[in-house]
Amino acid sequence: MEEASLSPVAEKLAVLFRRNGYMRTQKADRIARDGWKKYKKGDEIRLVANTARELRAIRRLLKEAGFKPGRSFPKANQYRQPVYGRQEVARFLEFIKEKPKA
Repeated sequence: MEEASLSPVAEKLAVLFRRNGYMRTQKADRIARDGWKKYKKGDEIRLVANTARELRAIRRLLKEAGFKPGRSFPKANQYRQPVYGRQEVARFLEFIKEKPKA
């Protein structure tokens, strides 16, 4: 049985994520130790854009796919485009057919 192919939007987002995107996850031991008031980090996907033009394209693709892009920010002469939330991270990984890392 063949694996279902990705939509054009999903394919483009998958290429961007696999190129230099990354996932940040909340550390359960840290939240248990420090509590929510001190440790507010959550799960997120970050896509990396090399130019402002590429950042606009990433934001457009995310919106087309039904994701709510977070506020982008510059870092190391590039731009980072986050997508926040545990459910959104899981949905993004499923959308691009990426298996979550343990």
